[in-house]
Amino acid sequence: MAEEKQSCPSFKTMIGGQALIEGIMMRGPSKQSIVVRKPDGELEVKTEELQLVKEKHPILGVPFIRGSVNFIDSMVKGVKALMYSAEFYPEDEEEADEEPSKLDAWLTDKLGSEKTASVFIGLAVAVGLVFSIVLFMLVPTALGGAFMTVFPSTPFWVRHLFEGVVRIAIFIGYLAFCSRTKDIKRVFSYHGAEHKTIFCYERGLELTVENVRDMPRHHPRCGTSFLFVVIIVAILLYSVLFSIITPPNIVVRMLLQVAMLPIIVGITYELNRLVGRHDNALTRFLTKPGLWLQNFTTFEPDDTMIEVGIEALKQVLPDQKGADIW
Repeated sequence: MAEEKQSCPSFKTMIGGQALIEGIMMRGPSKQSIVVRKPDGELEVKTEELQLVKEKHPILGVPFIRGSVNFIDSMVKGVKALMYSAEFYPEDEEEADEEPSKLDAWLTDKLGSEKTASVFIGLAVAVGLVFSIVLFMLVPTALGGAFMTVFPSTPFWVRHLFEGVVRIAIFIGYLAFCSRTKDIKRVFSYHGAEHKTIFCYERGLELTVENVRDMPRHHPRCGTSFLFVVIIVAILLYSVLFSIITPPNIVVRMLLQVAMLPIIVGITYELNRLVGRHDNALTRFLTKPGLWLQNFTTFEPDDTMIEVGIEALKQVLPDQKGADIW
């Protein structure tokens, strides 16, 4: 069996995924599928054709612009999928039978159920973005300002270094904290199943539980790695920007940082594509930090989770073999 596995051709696929509540979402070149393990043990499968933004507006698919567009699109689709999977697992029976709140009823009456759902999804994405900006961008900047107040004679490059270390520390601490909670740890186990399934497919092996189980759970093209690179690129660009421009106060400094986010995400997206397409000593070195971070965001899945990953991946395989090669 080992010899057969080594002889199979390998490639890199553009198919990616996201762990959900007792489920996995997979996105292929033309389809997206959500597979959830229901409380009764059966699999709920929801597959639909992808509507790509760049098909309607080609300008949004241009390099360095497409990064921010794809990031927002992934967040929206990810929140939708997460909310869909959560519907199968209400916190308790009372909540499942609970009457909708007055606000929910009013919004549904005025906008309809679909538009109401879109409103909540939009709010969830906005809150997620604001939370990330505050926690990973503005808090380190505020601490850097406090640092300079206490040590006013410190060179500015030390402040940039201090803020960068704080950003990385907050990011790692946040992931470590999340990984210790019971419910999130189970989601991260599905994350491991997603990675293992994609690895098995990329190695040209048959998608069986036995084959997937033997695959590594750390994948170089993971979203965790992307977010880590965003922080590193932000540190570098902010260091360059603020060595040229000296903001009059901390508020202007924060506004400039937020304004640069689309540029940072655009550059990071292109770097990840470049690194993801090649496999050499340099790219392996560059992916090491992101792979290490996956110790916090992926755990070994059980066989039932692997079954979900296999089904989700099969749903989005292209009709034409090789159409998903990256």
